[in-house]
Amino acid sequence: MLKSKTLSFEVPAEVKELLSECPDLIVAESIAELVELSTRDADEFGWHEVAYDVPESGQVVEARVCRTRNGVAANYTDPYMRRRDPDCMVIGDGRPTNKKRFSDRFGKEFDDLRQETFEWLKNQELALFPFFAGDPEGGMPALVIAPQNAGFFALGLALLQGILTPQEIPAGFSPRAVIYVAPPFRHSLFGGKQLVVHNRKSDVHELFSYNLYPGPSA
Repeated sequence: MLKSKTLSFEVPAEVKELLSECPDLIVAESIAELVELSTRDADEFGWHEVAYDVPESGQVVEARVCRTRNGVAANYTDPYMRRRDPDCMVIGDGRPTNKKRFSDRFGKEFDDLRQETFEWLKNQELALFPFFAGDPEGGMPALVIAPQNAGFFALGLALLQGILTPQEIPAGFSPRAVIYVAPPFRHSLFGGKQLVVHNRKSDVHELFSYNLYPGPSA
């Protein structure tokens, strides 16, 4: 059963501040809990609507989700979102890279949008779960933080990467990668295009997913 929980491991200071200010936090402990979260707010016909208020556009419906015999089904209302955009990834930091930078594409640094994203997340009911990115035995300790109403997206990531149950979280677990999910910015700033920003800091690899396509780039 889903309920608000506290973390049993340490997180970066900015994550701790974000989680302390959000109105509600669910720490998912299993695939079953994420399945439940995916359709928690379903209507009388069984459809859970994933929608967000977008400045100057009103409410935008990203997807409709329903339960199925073997899990959930999500229908993206925008056909463009039904496949990964190959040009969705940019780099938000100034470290060496052969990929396109956020500053090259948008003519400004990523810092302001990063802070704006945190401020938006602080006002959302959030869900998170820990996992090991890559190899379950030797991968990077990681965390995903997403709006609760985008539970299907978190579920997709958990099916791709795995999810650590409380019993599986090792002593000293501390995320060195964090995925932040903030869908409205796709519409308010990026013309409806998918965008994923990788921001490599000295102590943590941040990934900002401004879309709900759970592909390899999140």
